Amino acid sequence: MGFLVLALLFIGYFWWTSKEQAKFKLEKARQDSIVNASKPKIDTASLKSQSAKNDSIAKIKTSGIYQKAISGTEQVRIINTNLLTITFSTKGGQPQKIELKKFNGQDSTPVKLASSDFDKIDYPINTLSGSSLYVSELNFNLDTVIRNADNSQVIVYSLRPDSAGPVIHHQFTVRPDDYMVDFTVQMEGADKLLTQGALNLTWQYKAAQQESDISFEKQNTQVGYLEDGDFDYHTIGRTSSVDLNKPVKWIGVRQRFFNTFLVAKNNFSSGRIEWIIPADTARTVMQSIANFKIQLPVASSVIVPLSILYGPADFKMLKQHDLSFEKLINLGQGAYAFVRPLNRFIVLPVFDFISSLTGSSLGLAIALLTILIRLVISPLTYSSYLSGAKMKVLRPEIAKIKEKYGKDQQQFSVEQMKLFREAGVNPLGGCIPALLQIPIFFALYSFFSSSIALRGQSFLWAHDLSASDAVIKFGVTIPLIGSHLSLFTITAVATSFLISIYSMSMSPDQSNPVMKYMPYIFPFFLLFIFNRLPSALTWYYTVSNLITLGLQYVIQNYIIDHDKILAKMDENRKKPKPKSKWQERMAQMQEQQKKIKETQQKNRR
Repeated sequence: MGFLVLALLFIGYFWWTSKEQAKFKLEKARQDSIVNASKPKIDTASLKSQSAKNDSIAKIKTSGIYQKAISGTEQVRIINTNLLTITFSTKGGQPQKIELKKFNGQDSTPVKLASSDFDKIDYPINTLSGSSLYVSELNFNLDTVIRNADNSQVIVYSLRPDSAGPVIHHQFTVRPDDYMVDFTVQMEGADKLLTQGALNLTWQYKAAQQESDISFEKQNTQVGYLEDGDFDYHTIGRTSSVDLNKPVKWIGVRQRFFNTFLVAKNNFSSGRIEWIIPADTARTVMQSIANFKIQLPVASSVIVPLSILYGPADFKMLKQHDLSFEKLINLGQGAYAFVRPLNRFIVLPVFDFISSLTGSSLGLAIALLTILIRLVISPLTYSSYLSGAKMKVLRPEIAKIKEKYGKDQQQFSVEQMKLFREAGVNPLGGCIPALLQIPIFFALYSFFSSSIALRGQSFLWAHDLSASDAVIKFGVTIPLIGSHLSLFTITAVATSFLISIYSMSMSPDQSNPVMKYMPYIFPFFLLFIFNRLPSALTWYYTVSNLITLGLQYVIQNYIIDHDKILAKMDENRKKPKPKSKWQERMAQMQEQQKKIKETQQKNRR
């Protein structure tokens, strides 16, 4: 009742304060509008027009021999492949928008990558003595569009001076069944365009929201890179920048299911990446700016071979490029890196094989994967249940010991451990097998959170196995729970409660109230932990719990012979039990504690 009253007080307090804050904001907005109304009016349209005019004049002055390029009109060209729709622009001579044909976003249109004005690949060039300009401000000419015999397409954009002078070519090669686009920068007159052969490349990238839960998507968005042959990554919410002082092969941004990589075939010399996380209302997961240096020979003609990959976070596809892209997929990272081999070599190929048999029903594939996992760990499961059966057989004797020693918890523990030792029972025998199953759960958590095969796949009432099944929607955000309640989470929690009830019936009576009720408290906490997790994971947990309940009933009632166990334990009691050094020390400590307690009781008398 005390907790209930406190909860009501907290809810009432937060409701009242939020209401007062809303009133304060409304009143402040009213006062601000009055103040703004009294200020002299400014013609913002005229100011913007004049500012744009001034900027245009300044750019023309610094454009030097590329004045026609600075004042040209932007034109676009759309290139289609089996996988991508790429919109190229003359502005900067580069891709303007990327669409993935085989994947849809939340608006049911193809997923769009690099589709904002912020997204660009840029570098400065010398235009006059002491002046420079970024190529993204210049209009290139579309020179060539060629379709080769293998259906690959070559697109060439060129930046030419008004008369004679240096020329820049941007050549792109697009293949019909490849997410990788080759991008080659060729400069004629590079010794004039660049200072001491240094090409300072800037890559700006905005990762737009692709999934329904943007906060969960942010937690699973990372910046990765391959520096001097070593892969490393940073989760965006934990750091905001990284300096790279060794040769860098590639830099990549991975959202939960989609990624973009910029590759330097001859390596970047050094670089720095910075990123920010806008507010949820911006529908943007993150914005990043990467600045890299490419040291080129001081020569008239130079070539800079690059590549850009726009595509899904598909392990097999990324691995085919043999550039360690696949390491950015979270099959186990950080503290859970130990489960990556389990996912890489067991879970991933087994799930792919099962899903090839079940077709489009990935929910059924998850159920079959669960059954297979439980079969593999069945020896551990049997060992756990056998230990539980032994503990159940000892319950009457444990009850007698408890009755004999009453509230003397210390002596009760001594006699209980003595009983376990005589009967040859390990009280942790049922816990150790369960602990060994924890890595499997962590592996599946990483796998189901990063598997793009689950994205958009429906099963039963879940519309998307990669997201939580928000069957019950509250309309408001409730602390710890969120704005919805997942039905698969309810089934997982309910079956966990049933397992706890059954397990407690098999265990000795607990005199410690915390230990007594802990098995019931844990499933309750799962409600808050699981509610926002992918429904694939909560469905797996539900199936696993149902299998556990079935195995417990069958093994305890039809496989394990309790009378035979009791006879075996009686036989063990008759055998001499040599104590280990640890047991001897424990016995000595317990005996000393017993004597100290007896002495204290005598002194009190």
